[in-house]
Amino acid sequence: MAVDAGRVYVERMTHVVSETWTLPWRGLGLSSNLSVADVPQPYRLLDESPGLFDYVEYSAPLSLEESKAHASLFPEMWRRRQDVPVLFHPVHLNLWGPALEPVQALRDLDAHARAVESPWVGNDVGWWHVDGQPFPGYLYFTPPFNEAGLEACVSHALHVQQHLSVPLALENPAVLARRGQWHVLDFMAKLHARTGAPLLLDLGHLLSHQLSAGLPLQTGLDGFPLDQVIELHIAGGVVTHRGPRSFYVDDHTQPVREELFDLLASLIPRCPALRAVTFEGDGHPPEVARMSLRRLRQWVPAGARPPLTWRVPAAVAAVPPLTEDSQPWALFDAGYAAAPAASVEDEAGTLADQDFRLAVVAEVLDRDWPLTRLLLAGTREGLAAFTGSKEYRKLFDSVARTPGQSFASWAMRRLRESPDEGASAALTLEMLLPSLFTRRVPAPAPGQVGLMEDVRVGSLPVDLSELVHSARAVRRHLTARAWACGTLELSGLDSLNQVARRPGPGPWSFVARRRAGGPEVMSVPPALGEFLGMLAVRPMVEAEVAPGLLEAARARGLIRQG
Repeated sequence: MAVDAGRVYVERMTHVVSETWTLPWRGLGLSSNLSVADVPQPYRLLDESPGLFDYVEYSAPLSLEESKAHASLFPEMWRRRQDVPVLFHPVHLNLWGPALEPVQALRDLDAHARAVESPWVGNDVGWWHVDGQPFPGYLYFTPPFNEAGLEACVSHALHVQQHLSVPLALENPAVLARRGQWHVLDFMAKLHARTGAPLLLDLGHLLSHQLSAGLPLQTGLDGFPLDQVIELHIAGGVVTHRGPRSFYVDDHTQPVREELFDLLASLIPRCPALRAVTFEGDGHPPEVARMSLRRLRQWVPAGARPPLTWRVPAAVAAVPPLTEDSQPWALFDAGYAAAPAASVEDEAGTLADQDFRLAVVAEVLDRDWPLTRLLLAGTREGLAAFTGSKEYRKLFDSVARTPGQSFASWAMRRLRESPDEGASAALTLEMLLPSLFTRRVPAPAPGQVGLMEDVRVGSLPVDLSELVHSARAVRRHLTARAWACGTLELSGLDSLNQVARRPGPGPWSFVARRRAGGPEVMSVPPALGEFLGMLAVRPMVEAEVAPGLLEAARARGLIRQG
């Protein structure tokens, strides 16, 4: 099934000036997004279990300065990089799509890779962002596996490599919808042959293609240039079924499937140029990540190995021009339900892709707009109305906007066109919350009490306490029923709409608490709300406060002592 990569390389690479690179052995690695809040925290895990893995592969913006500013674990990575080497896996890099990466962005990428001494840069072959604005959840769009898709990816890859002083490793993309007549391994072999770039084989992504195409897991590997693979990825995911079709959803927080462990064991001896095996364990608790890494150690033993000599393009006389192509935006419209799934190849696969994208959009919105999202976009149709809107499309016209800002603009227009008093009240509440956290809370001195640092106090002219409670109760109830019967009964949201239309008389005092998943709102009695509002202005001596208020505030974890 795979092409004769060596023959095509000789025929098509004559315009490339080659340079020899020395690729060190990296061994077994763990991925990270370089946030101290994420699990597993790689350096803590390594301190607790020395020798558990050999390197960290991290994802971050192309710019080193931007990464330093936003990646909270970057200082530790930087300090320990001589003892714990790193690989840079940016996932902010378009290797398909309607436009080539700006030259300045690639210069930033090269400076970043050289600064951290990453011997190569790996990235999935896909369309990741529009002018720096990533698709929610970094769910890229996979190119079609045909001649047009290949030509575009060749232009992208050679353009990137032209501005890189380290090799670009091309990773096979995840697949839900079948597009193009080629097998993904044929596509990647052709892309390697046209660019000379080394290959990064992601086993979960390969499973996603095989399931979508209805093929056995090993199909296509016999003719694939495994001798050009320098890195393997293994990660968790979920297999779902829709009628006769099966789909693998790439979700690193999920357990690694057994067939992927078996595939890895069979492939390692067949990849003579292999330099690294990365466990993408994002979201796994330390004890779970430790179990997986110990299992992987049996196939990637600790210890040094000789470096590998690799010849890659160092300069390209002329990058093939990127021809104008409407397909990326057609896939965007179908993927976010702005156009019918039947408008592109593989309707069933496109619907599965839509489900995944809409679920990610809902998760992103629920961090800041849980009430408004349930009331205006609680169903698949409601979510599709948002992602198919002009406000959502404008999100990709400016990196200054966020999905939440686009949703707020869409919700305000929706409510102007179809007034809904309950949804308007919910939107007002959720628009108020960010401003509450812009106010600093004074710290209490010894003998005083003050607000907790992550707590703020607010009020509204109508009482939304029933709506806040009902939203949590309805979510819990419908989720429990879905687990039991296999169907999410979204008609149950009707009760939430009833509650939204009957707010109680105000004023209403509430407390907002900052959580990792977004602000949490809770109602408080008027007297307690008044007391907490006073603490937001100045701490108080305990003797000044009625004992009942102190006990109530402490029981809810809302106050601290100096």
